[in-house]
Amino acid sequence: MKKQFEILRTTRAFLLSLLDLLSSEQLNKIPAGFNNNVIWNVAHMVAAQQGVCYVRAGLPLVIEDAFFQNYKPDTHPAAALSETQITEIKKLLFSTIDTLEMDYNEGLFNANPAWTNRYGVEHENIEQSITFLLFHDGLHIGYIMAMRKLL
Repeated sequence: MKKQFEILRTTRAFLLSLLDLLSSEQLNKIPAGFNNNVIWNVAHMVAAQQGVCYVRAGLPLVIEDAFFQNYKPDTHPAAALSETQITEIKKLLFSTIDTLEMDYNEGLFNANPAWTNRYGVEHENIEQSITFLLFHDGLHIGYIMAMRKLL
């Protein structure tokens, strides 16, 4: 699993380099043809990781519940985010992966029940769920790259 965590950090570092090229106005703008914006996608990546790993395992979130509720699947941006909120989301991109790795190494996910996600992917254990995050992050980075061209 060490490699999966390394890939998550590397792709999120790439994402951060893309974000640093955009203003807060650009991060908050919903481009034509999309129903959300760049910063929503970033926050959603954090929330989805919490849902896929912690909620499914019956464990408490490591982020605020309000954050999770605002960015879980099937949500949309409610309002423009401030620079402070954007900075916090950028920090969460990495701190949540650090916490996930620590919790994984401590065996917190031993009682992870099997489930099937909305893409039809079966998750029989936490290792499969963490590996799925690689796909999910890549999907949203793709959306973000497409949005950047329209900003």
